[in-house]
Amino acid sequence: METKVAIIGIIVEKRESATQLNAILSEYAESIIGRMGIPYEKKKVNCITIVIDASSDEINALCGRLGRIDGISSKAVFSNV
Repeated sequence: METKVAIIGIIVEKRESATQLNAILSEYAESIIGRMGIPYEKKKVNCITIVIDASSDEINALCGRLGRIDGISSKAVFSNV
């Protein structure tokens, strides 16, 4: 199966949603290359960047699952290779 490298940007607006977010991300641990989180107290949000190497279908499924969590927004940017 062909894989792509992508970056998933995640905004956490409700801190109580973090447990569900982390549970989903742990299911994709084998495909995740790296993760960086930055709290932004001024706006009361947390910004998370995930770098992942997976199939397009897996990446889209992950973004879809994350987007269904209350207080979470996510978008993916795909590489061309």
